[in-house]
Amino acid sequence: MKNLVYYLVKIWMKINLHLYYGKIKVSGLENVPKDKPVLFLPNHQSALLDVLLIATDCNRKPWFLTRSDVFKSKTLISIFNFFQMIPIYRIRDGRDSLKNNQAVFDRCSELLIQKEALLMFPEANHNLKRRVRPLSKGFTRILFNTLDKASDTDIMIVPVGINYRNAVRFPDKVALYFDTPIAVKELYNPSDEKGSINKIKEAVSNRLKKLTTHIEDEETYEETIQQLDARGVDYLNPEKVNNTLQNLSSGVDQNQKKISIFGGISKALFTLLNLPMLLIWRTFGKPKVWEPEFMGTLRFAFALLTYPIYYGLVFTIVTLVFNPLIGSGASLGLFVFNWLVVRLN
Repeated sequence: MKNLVYYLVKIWMKINLHLYYGKIKVSGLENVPKDKPVLFLPNHQSALLDVLLIATDCNRKPWFLTRSDVFKSKTLISIFNFFQMIPIYRIRDGRDSLKNNQAVFDRCSELLIQKEALLMFPEANHNLKRRVRPLSKGFTRILFNTLDKASDTDIMIVPVGINYRNAVRFPDKVALYFDTPIAVKELYNPSDEKGSINKIKEAVSNRLKKLTTHIEDEETYEETIQQLDARGVDYLNPEKVNNTLQNLSSGVDQNQKKISIFGGISKALFTLLNLPMLLIWRTFGKPKVWEPEFMGTLRFAFALLTYPIYYGLVFTIVTLVFNPLIGSGASLGLFVFNWLVVRLN
């Protein structure tokens, strides 16, 4: 029963993600081992959406390493346990709390020994910048802890590149790239733990820099982004974007992307037809977004919870004025129109 509920929620969430995003491109799923322990290591830009996108499309049922400060009540703990979320403690949670991580690492090791899949973010924080940040060594502690307990465990690291067209704006599109696995045993030397940590971190970092857009120079980051945007690059194709980065000249290209007439009209009509929802979001939802990295997550949650009500209200109001058939047509027509605007913009 538990598995049935889990997969029903997964299917429901996947459908809603495909309604929210104009496009979700997933590549490399054939690289994900089905009968070996796997550690998914993605870049991290858009808070909870990063987790949901991978969880619904990775061909495994992963356990998630989640910041401990969200485990605040028994109800939340029960929900998080159901969805296989494990708390991880950070220095910002208090230095004394870090001692709890050994128990977390031991639990993760047990899961890997049982050939389960884990997901954690090696950058250890989220950021909207299109670059791979220095990796934390936390994930290597889990790997080495596992091999120390069971040296024959054939752990596979699967780097994942998550690429948003624009994670803050709506509508958006996203592309996920699952890379070929990295065999941990081939890089682990028990007699040289420090060297092994550096080898694994470097291998994962280099993979991620190819799976997503990586702007190396932070000092010229904003200028570089302006040049890429002016050229109208497709951020869903990191290979091409990274090739473009190698050939950028200094200065900002003034050839800005043109906005289509269709796009402008469709967005204006979208605003008109969804005005009540947009007003609620901009008045009560958007101002509560404490970090831009959470914009997409909170907007998605808002749409997930409120739009079924909105479509129901449209049906009810039109039915009261006319009849159920016209009410159904109005509600369904609005749904289809919104979906097309998201798909085509």
